Amino acid sequence: MGEPLKRAENQYYTIEGWQKTSGLVAGFSTKHGGVSRKFDGNFNLAFHVQDDVEFVQRNRQILADRLGFPLSGWAGAEQTHEDHVQKVSRLDRGKGAREYETSFPHTDGLYTDEKGVLLVLAFADCVPIFYYAPKFGRVGIAHAGWKGTTLGIAAKMVEKWGNDGIPKEDIQIVIGPSICGTCYIVDERVIRAARRWTVKETELPYVETTPGQYALDLKALNKLILKQTGIADGQIRVTGLCTSCREEDFFSHRRDRGHTGRMLGFIGIKE
Repeated sequence: MGEPLKRAENQYYTIEGWQKTSGLVAGFSTKHGGVSRKFDGNFNLAFHVQDDVEFVQRNRQILADRLGFPLSGWAGAEQTHEDHVQKVSRLDRGKGAREYETSFPHTDGLYTDEKGVLLVLAFADCVPIFYYAPKFGRVGIAHAGWKGTTLGIAAKMVEKWGNDGIPKEDIQIVIGPSICGTCYIVDERVIRAARRWTVKETELPYVETTPGQYALDLKALNKLILKQTGIADGQIRVTGLCTSCREEDFFSHRRDRGHTGRMLGFIGIKE
């Protein structure tokens, strides 16, 4: 199906195909084009990484201007590596947009049916999962690190949409830039959590590299989980972009040993 993300500007990538839909804005930022001074890369968009709040606000305003989507319409989440998925309305616009404290607490997934709301989540190796149901005007995004992934946040979004009457065949999904299987080495504890999803699978998303150490492909694991919910393979597109490999483009928590900024995954429909 080809690479789903296309470089639109210095500051961000967009999701190929989805941008043709009237008013839809969906993509993933880079680490370039901003004013931050603390990290290798000046376009940090997260408040919780001890950056200067004013710089983060200015960076967010830069992205808002580039996207043509006002910062007052943004909504964000605390992102605590759990599996809570939150429905967002126009009344929630502005939560987490200019400060971290007003973000949705204990939340790692957002979705909305309403125009004029841009859902934003921060990333620096974890997996961004974008959801779109064109017939229903619904969009969503999930933050899936290894904890959220193994808790099944990818599936939880699909289940919530199904409970609202959205057929699985009407949901399009893009798995965005995150750390790749080669770069992501984990221990037995993580693999034990992953095995709840791989018991009946013949192709595993991980391989033991040395005793007790595994190379885990989080993007592949999330795709596997989505397929187990009944989403067809053809409805899921996966980027080849790795946040750790592409040092020229992205922040990476693992590569940068924790001292790093965050990109934003974003999706919404303009009014």
